[in-house]
Amino acid sequence: MNKEPSLLKKGDVVSIISTARKVVQKDIQKSIDILSGWGLKVVLAKNIYESHHQFSGDDTIRKDSFQELLDSKEIKAIFCARGGYGTIRLIDELDFQSFIKHPKWIIGFSDITILHSSLNIMKYCSIHSFMPINYESISKKNLKNLYQILFRGKNNIECSPNSLNKTGFVKSEIVGGNLSILYSLLGSKSDIKTDNKILFIEDLDEYLYHVDRMIISLKRAGKFNNVKAMIVGSMTKMHDNKIKFGMNAKEIIKYHTREFNFPVCFNFPAGHQKNNRPIVLGKVSKLEINSNLVCLSQ
Repeated sequence: MNKEPSLLKKGDVVSIISTARKVVQKDIQKSIDILSGWGLKVVLAKNIYESHHQFSGDDTIRKDSFQELLDSKEIKAIFCARGGYGTIRLIDELDFQSFIKHPKWIIGFSDITILHSSLNIMKYCSIHSFMPINYESISKKNLKNLYQILFRGKNNIECSPNSLNKTGFVKSEIVGGNLSILYSLLGSKSDIKTDNKILFIEDLDEYLYHVDRMIISLKRAGKFNNVKAMIVGSMTKMHDNKIKFGMNAKEIIKYHTREFNFPVCFNFPAGHQKNNRPIVLGKVSKLEINSNLVCLSQ
């Protein structure tokens, strides 16, 4: 059973940091206003407006800033401001010993998958969710979902069935995140563990042949052998070559998982899209996929 950090309450201190691409104040001001409106005290990481090429500061200041948040006894949640690329450059330099003594929610998606996978290996829950840079466009429903998770410990997501779905019911822990990041972690100490778990994947801006390569690579690495179920979120802005690949991203995933008996749902409302519903990774959850409805209860 993975450990869940404590629920938030009014007056708690939280922080916003960018571990990857740089941000400016207007990118995250809406999130500061909303989190403050929830009764939280928002502290910005020291690197938040730093700039070094595409990054929010060089590797050292990003690592030191994140380490400071991990070490803090006061901070109860860390909101990663945005994705892009860069978190993997820090992961091996981070020390989680203080985090273990004072666990806190780490919230984000996309490039933040590296943190989710590392925390899952350490047996801590984290939240795959839209990030502060998205608060301007995210719906009130999605914001309410995140609030319910952080302050009430509850999450329920329903969506319509897809013709490619494979029906079933499972109760298990959810792991996963961005497919490209999961693929990049294969063979490393942050490599995702999928045995007896629900595997969630999503992605953005990939060529279809590369989606095929990544799914085959996960399959060859045994990541599907003992999976309980698979949730496929948005596969957004996929690209094809002049000579067509012949299948879309969902069909590619369906094809390479056809030999397995685990249930699968497609078009789950999470990932690089406006309707990006938060999911508690590492938490034992109920997933029901039937001909009328898909429901995830956490």
